[in-house]
Amino acid sequence: MSITTSISLLKLPRLSYRVWKVWRRNLDVFMKTYRVNFIPPLLEPILYLVGLGFGLGGYVQPQDGLPYINFIAPALVAISMMFSSFYECTYASFVRMYYEKVFDAIIATPVSLEEVIAGELLWGATKSLINSSIVLVVTIVFGLVSSPFSLLIIPLSILVGLLFSSIAMCFTAIVPNIDSFNYPSFLFITPMLILSGTFFSIVSLPLGIQIFINIFFPLTHVVALTRALAIGKLTVDLILHFFWLLIVTSILFILSIGLMRRRLIK
Repeated sequence: MSITTSISLLKLPRLSYRVWKVWRRNLDVFMKTYRVNFIPPLLEPILYLVGLGFGLGGYVQPQDGLPYINFIAPALVAISMMFSSFYECTYASFVRMYYEKVFDAIIATPVSLEEVIAGELLWGATKSLINSSIVLVVTIVFGLVSSPFSLLIIPLSILVGLLFSSIAMCFTAIVPNIDSFNYPSFLFITPMLILSGTFFSIVSLPLGIQIFINIFFPLTHVVALTRALAIGKLTVDLILHFFWLLIVTSILFILSIGLMRRRLIK
């Protein structure tokens, strides 16, 4: 990739209030089937908490000084942020772009291509907000989250959703077909799900792997922040986690729009 191409991909997009028109269109579609959309994020954490927390947790020693079920509960909230936004801006966005031709229809209006993509990214962040809020309520009902700082998880979910939506859109911009999403799902999302401090503390891993995870696995920072807010244990290193998310999200937001612009403008 040439330097000129790299610069063009990181060119700041020109966005206006029309971004929210795209977001509103996706919201209207979502609301038509909202009952079905609320069931998976409601039932899935319950199954995890019962199966892993109450079941397996009885045989697992405390992690980071927490009972196992209290350890994984905040991680389930973080996982919901990742899954909901990532899959919304991969499979769902690809269907809207390639099969339903929704992007073509919207671009025929005064809404620009960049605004369409930005609207998709904001909708992915909204799905993260919706799903993680449902999971958070489940953990509160189970008595696993009691700190008032846990309410900060809600605005955090928007930033996290925007991050994983941007990552997803980067893949959407380069995959040749919808089946190719299997590669980022199994080679990136699944390892991140397992190794990001979700189900066991990463301090038990070799130092080299810990460094790799902290650099390349965004979910590690999300889990650290979510868990700290859930238990009310705020430390200085959380600032580093937050700024890592903020900086990387800003870069990938611009990059994802640039990559999609290159794909769709021929």
